[in-house]
Amino acid sequence: MCRVGKPVSSLLSFLTLQVNIMTIQSKKIVQEPKSLFAGIDVGAEELILVIRKNGTPYKPQKFTNTPADRARLVKKLVNLPGILVCLEATGVYHFDLSIALHDAGVALMVVNPKSSHNFAKVLMKNSKTDAVDADTLAQYAERMDFVAWTRPSDEKIALRSFARRIDALTRQKAAAKNNCHALSVSRETPKAVLRDVKLAISQLEKRIASLSKEALVLIGKHPELERAFLLLTGIKGIAQTSAIALMGELLLLPQGLSHREWVKFAGLDPRAFDSGKSVHKQARLSKAGNRHIRSALYMPALSAKQHDPYVKAYFQHLVDNGKKPLQALCAVMRKLLHAIHGMLKHDKQFDNTRFYAIPA
Repeated sequence: MCRVGKPVSSLLSFLTLQVNIMTIQSKKIVQEPKSLFAGIDVGAEELILVIRKNGTPYKPQKFTNTPADRARLVKKLVNLPGILVCLEATGVYHFDLSIALHDAGVALMVVNPKSSHNFAKVLMKNSKTDAVDADTLAQYAERMDFVAWTRPSDEKIALRSFARRIDALTRQKAAAKNNCHALSVSRETPKAVLRDVKLAISQLEKRIASLSKEALVLIGKHPELERAFLLLTGIKGIAQTSAIALMGELLLLPQGLSHREWVKFAGLDPRAFDSGKSVHKQARLSKAGNRHIRSALYMPALSAKQHDPYVKAYFQHLVDNGKKPLQALCAVMRKLLHAIHGMLKHDKQFDNTRFYAIPA
């Protein structure tokens, strides 16, 4: 019996040893290095890069926000396979870098600054520097679900540039007209000053007309843009300038979004504020989205509620039910955005009878 027991015990020891080896190997496989994560804090003049690996940040690296240094930064990230890059949508300064990273095949996520700001609060960051912000973005890419940035086409990018420049000049013209009215009231204003203000208004109008003409030429060269332009101008209240402004913003939104997500992107979603039994504040617009979309929708909604009977009836219905005129106008803007989403998605003309069913 003893002679038989020795081989059995030896076999058990051998099997135990094999199991332990397999367990160690499996742990090593799980602990293999994960994908790299990078955060880039974008400034007007400087780019700060922080790379994280296995939860540990590396030393921040600085690059100037110039074409040559952006190319050097992109080359560095391309040589790190599997890296996920995150940066904020900081005005226009992030755009060229985003395009360069996307075209180079780097996995890129562009987040709303409000999201990264709230994420930093969750991490209880005590300091705010460019390096800290870059590390926060790297952690955002590490912990949050990755949503790839979609690169717009060159013609859509150009159209947005036209739209925003026209909007800026239109605001300048409105300010100049207000200034002209204020100066003309006073008899003490020299005529030379009034002539100068009127000349500025005239020049602004010519510049706006020139840019609008160039934008229409661009739209005419691309069937997709031309079709969207025809659909938008088919709505009462949306003329050429408003259509260019709306296309410059809406066509650059990520594909596949629902009409509710469009509303959130525009900041037209209501924000409730209720807490317990005593705090019940009036709901307000979040205004957390793209202000250019709201600006482009304002005049079309104002015009549509004057000239389209169905839109006018919807506006009046809201006012009769206790809404203030401005609240009702914002509701028209939101509903108009719903309609535009459906039109562009299904390639159908605007049907005002579906906007609101007028009671018999």
